[in-house]
Amino acid sequence: MENQYNKLSPDEEYIIIHKGTERPFTGEYDKFFKPGAYVCRRCNTPLYHSTSKFNSGCGWPSFDDDMDGAVSRVPDKDGRRIEIVCKNCGGHLGHVFANERFTPKNTRHCVNSLSIKFIPE
Repeated sequence: MENQYNKLSPDEEYIIIHKGTERPFTGEYDKFFKPGAYVCRRCNTPLYHSTSKFNSGCGWPSFDDDMDGAVSRVPDKDGRRIEIVCKNCGGHLGHVFANERFTPKNTRHCVNSLSIKFIPE
C-alpha cells in the first residue's frame, strides 16, 4: 500500500516535492519562538524541538539539531551544499551548514517554513 501524505498547497508542493525555496524573511516561522515542536508538513514526522531553534538572521527558521535522526543529509548535485530532507517521506526541508559559530553545536539547519508545521507544547 502506498504511503498517504497530507495534501499540500501548490507552494508547499513546490518546496517539499520539487526542492524549491521560499523567499527569505517571508516564512511564518522565521521570527517565531514559542515552545513546542516542528513536524514535517507532508507526513507529520517530528523533526525539531523549539529548544533547538535560534535566530540566525538568515531569513529562514534555523535549528542547531534535529530530533533523534529525523532528518537526512544529501549532497546537492552541484556538490556545494548539503540538502536536508525528512527521513520518513524524503520531503525537502532546506540545507544544513556547519562551522558558522552561531551556537555551541556549530550547525545550522536552514529550513523553509512551508516544509514544517508547529505543534504547541
